[in-house]
Amino acid sequence: MISINQIYLLGNLTRDPELKYTNEGIAITEMGLAVNKRWKDLNGYENNHVNFFNITAWNSLAENCALSLKKGDRVIVSGHLNLRSWENKEGKKYNILNINADMVALSLEFNTNNKAEKNLNSDSTNDGSKKKKSYKAVDKKTKEQSDKGCDIEESCEMVHLNEQSQNDGS
Repeated sequence: MISINQIYLLGNLTRDPELKYTNEGIAITEMGLAVNKRWKDLNGYENNHVNFFNITAWNSLAENCALSLKKGDRVIVSGHLNLRSWENKEGKKYNILNINADMVALSLEFNTNNKAEKNLNSDSTNDGSKKKKSYKAVDKKTKEQSDKGCDIEESCEMVHLNEQSQNDGS
């Protein structure tokens, strides 16, 4: 007999992913996900119901989620259900349904930056042709430029070289 335990969810993160490590050094990230269901009833009134899910990611997926995602991000999660059951000292039984993520990806469904990003790497010249813009990573603290970018712990920003030249007065 074949069994299937697979779930796909599309929703918004309710909190920043929290990265922890087990005693064995395995990365684990816990996230909350809100999934909205909207519909109109027979009278035309809009209804809304929200389900909240606990998502757990492991290993490199856990580290990538913690580094890349934040509260409010719209993500799609593929994973499997995990039911944890236990009994406390007084004999009361508890059950928690959790989703172990196999894949987590940002949803671009409502991305409003698509036009801005298309124009980010090109500029129109006088003859109407497109000219490639040059960018460098600039460390916000030291103001040093780098072709390689900044370390993850460092705070850096991408600066358009022409704008930087104008701002520096050069």
